[in-house]
Amino acid sequence: MKKKPKILIICSEYNGTSKLLKSAKLGLLKKGIKFECIKVYGAFEIPVSISRNIKKYDGFVALGIIIKGQTVNFNLISQAITNALMELSILHKKPIGNGVLTCLNNNQAKKRFHKGEEAVNAVLTVLANG
Repeated sequence: MKKKPKILIICSEYNGTSKLLKSAKLGLLKKGIKFECIKVYGAFEIPVSISRNIKKYDGFVALGIIIKGQTVNFNLISQAITNALMELSILHKKPIGNGVLTCLNNNQAKKRFHKGEEAVNAVLTVLANG
């Protein structure tokens, strides 16, 4: 990375994502990277928020938690978000770190809060390697 990139974190508020967000913010602060954060209600709103801001930032970190319930909605939402993030990333040639956790229960989510920083590192690696 020649210049410090400008990163946007888009974080769902649904299912208690505060520790996931904290992990991502700490990852960026440790590296001295400028960032902003937008909160959306649920993970399904993350791709459209990225799309609206795609020209303003160098990279994006998508954060959310999807917990499996009693219906197939979990599978549909998870797949739709993953596909939309990949499509945006490829179309606009900008990295999007996928920190949208897909968990079977809350305990699994709690064990994966560090994934926010991992999503940050994925974005920064792509930016550094051009």
